[in-house]
Amino acid sequence: MMSIIILVGAYRYYAGLAERFGKTKWYFGLLAIGIYLGFQIFFLVTYDIFMVFSNPNYLNENNYSGFSGINIISWLFAIGAVYGVYKILENKFKKEVSKSQVWEIEEIGAEEKKNIL
Repeated sequence: MMSIIILVGAYRYYAGLAERFGKTKWYFGLLAIGIYLGFQIFFLVTYDIFMVFSNPNYLNENNYSGFSGINIISWLFAIGAVYGVYKILENKFKKEVSKSQVWEIEEIGAEEKKNIL
């Protein structure tokens, strides 16, 4: 249940970023979901592999209840990964906007020079 709440929040967070910079909202929403789920799967599989090598009876003793300390830690790391990629995208979009505004200003001057000649 907690993962669903985090997924909805991540989707809305990225959709807001896309809307602010004029991008397609659902592309970035799905990107957020992919980052979250991918990091969760990677983190938990890596943890399970580590536990199997350190304790061969781990698979027989695991209760698979879905709520444990490692799940809470993986949620926090996955949220951190989603936030980190968000900041990277936000900085990239800000640079694109500043470059495009400079380009538009240079085009205005170039059109006037063509008309004069």
